[in-house]
Amino acid sequence: MRQPVLTIFYQFNPWHSTIGGIQTVIRSFIKYAPSDWTVRLVGTAHTSVDPTGQWQDAELAGRPIQFMPLIYISNDNIRQRIPTTVKYTLALLKHRFVSDFLHFHRLEPSLAAFGWTGDKTLFIHNDIHQQMAVAQKQSDSTSILWQHLPAAYFALERLLVHQFNQILSCNSQSASFYQQQYPAIANKVALIKNTVDGDIFYPLSAPEREAKRIQLTKQFNLHPETHFILFAGRLHPQKDPILLLQSIAALEHPHVHLLVAGDGELTTVMQAEIARLQLTPRVTLLGALSQADLANLHRLSSVLVLTSIHEGLPLVALEALACGTPVVTTPCGETPHLLTAESGIVCDDRAPQTIAAAIQQVLLNPDIYSVQSCLRAAQPYSARTVISHLYDDMLSRWQP
Repeated sequence: MRQPVLTIFYQFNPWHSTIGGIQTVIRSFIKYAPSDWTVRLVGTAHTSVDPTGQWQDAELAGRPIQFMPLIYISNDNIRQRIPTTVKYTLALLKHRFVSDFLHFHRLEPSLAAFGWTGDKTLFIHNDIHQQMAVAQKQSDSTSILWQHLPAAYFALERLLVHQFNQILSCNSQSASFYQQQYPAIANKVALIKNTVDGDIFYPLSAPEREAKRIQLTKQFNLHPETHFILFAGRLHPQKDPILLLQSIAALEHPHVHLLVAGDGELTTVMQAEIARLQLTPRVTLLGALSQADLANLHRLSSVLVLTSIHEGLPLVALEALACGTPVVTTPCGETPHLLTAESGIVCDDRAPQTIAAAIQQVLLNPDIYSVQSCLRAAQPYSARTVISHLYDDMLSRWQP
């Protein structure tokens, strides 16, 4: 009997990945695919000499896949003059793919698939309508390209959304918006859980966690009682890492150190702000890290802090909780619905003093924000379980 074929479209290379939650979702979708499925990924090349436009047999997380790089991108952590999505979409227009299921993680590339057959799913990872509204309100010219052309984006969206068999969003507000905006396809729009891979993100025993935390303080030449505060993500205006630095400056705690795991166009701006706020002894910029290295930092940190202006459901919050680490977040996206009173704090506003006070509360009350409370909050989002259900749902619609 013929195997069902899933083809995933996204502008990344899973073996040399850039920063982002979408990449993590796709990796898990491949890793936990049933063995009797053929999974293909149309992505990007790692070097300029890699062949493009050709299928390659490969392996990811122990699973065989077929991979086709369409274009070469030198460093997608830094935004280019021509956005990667535009380059990827233009390259995709030169191809026609036949597949039982086609998954898109950005709307724009689905323009190429407008006439293709197959069961199509669009994954919504960010509330782009809210994103554009915030950027325009704040006169932020650096957020996203579409904020300068909102009418064009909405026209493209109206053209393309009706081709999908499913539209799955990790953000409840975004899901509601699509249902209201497009009533003819409201029954195709659903809320989906983002996922966390328990094979990678898991807690340590209390003695091991403490021993490794002390080891890390020695590595950075810090006081042995230092608490590590973690930020992980793209250094992008959406994440507002400058507000994060201002919050650390407002934090009155004798022994804290901020670890920033990420890269992006605000790196230079952050370096200048660290110097201005005299935070050099209290902050380390680590650059982009592998999943394994990031998981190690989650396990040794006392709190993860998110200062985003807008979000879907950031995977980094789930990853922290799965490692037993509580979360402090600004009031945006789906994270406030994820956190319990014992697994983190949702700040009432975006003032640095408010965020600093929330961090202080977590640091002073480790018994309240316990490892077990964090694990309970993350448990429903297990990648193995959530993705298995999604494949079961696809299989129920498959017509061999």
